[in-house]
Amino acid sequence: MELMTLKNKRILLTGASGGIGKAIAALLDQQGAILSLVGRQADSLNSILKSLSPTAHQIVVADINSAADREMLTAHCAKSAIDMLINCAGVLELQYFDQQDPQTIDNIINTNLLSPMQLCRQLIPVLKAREHAVIVNIGSIFGSIGHPGFTTYCASKFGLRGFTEALQRELAGSSIQVSYLAPRATVTTLNSATITAMNKALGNTMDDPELVAQALLMLLRKNQRQRYMGWPERLFVKVNALIPSVVAKVLIKNLPIINQSINQQNKSEG
Repeated sequence: MELMTLKNKRILLTGASGGIGKAIAALLDQQGAILSLVGRQADSLNSILKSLSPTAHQIVVADINSAADREMLTAHCAKSAIDMLINCAGVLELQYFDQQDPQTIDNIINTNLLSPMQLCRQLIPVLKAREHAVIVNIGSIFGSIGHPGFTTYCASKFGLRGFTEALQRELAGSSIQVSYLAPRATVTTLNSATITAMNKALGNTMDDPELVAQALLMLLRKNQRQRYMGWPERLFVKVNALIPSVVAKVLIKNLPIINQSINQQNKSEG
């Protein structure tokens, strides 16, 4: 199997100012890729840009949830002859579903699922013009395992996983490879102090963003269609697909810790 080379590959990276996004940008820069860094805050993007090698990297200040900004990104990709789209932007919240703010639900679904779908739709014609192009959607282990306290987030990532799988099959035989990376819990500002404490209480390992970036690099270099991170999380994904009641029993046993974490969070915010 021929390994993919990333040198001089032109890559659009959404969520570039997040913890995982920063780590991905740094590693792809080391591989010689040419990056278009997408985020909502110019200051954060410029800070990342200064940390990278002096090459043809660009920043693109845009909100992927804005239709006008997605149009602008599409024009940028056509002009820059982008070879690869990495959908890394994401949000989450630990909360009981029936107590979650409706606007928060909309934001999670839009950011994690609908906007990446729309961006893919708009960029497919651009990417088809390239000899070999790639779309990578950054999902989550929670895209395969429904976890209490993260109902909306799980729904968004389940959707993203299904979308990626269907798009892989739809674009089979085209010049576009579609891949899915599923990290487990990661040490970023996306996770609140409450989530971090809860993971510790549950005995869940949290990976550094650099480990996620390395997993992405391996996925790309080996031309993999999917890659799941973490043990025993990878096992749980397989068991949940075959015998979901087994995983359900484990997670239901964890409900007291999950409930305590949510209640403490709500009390501190109230």
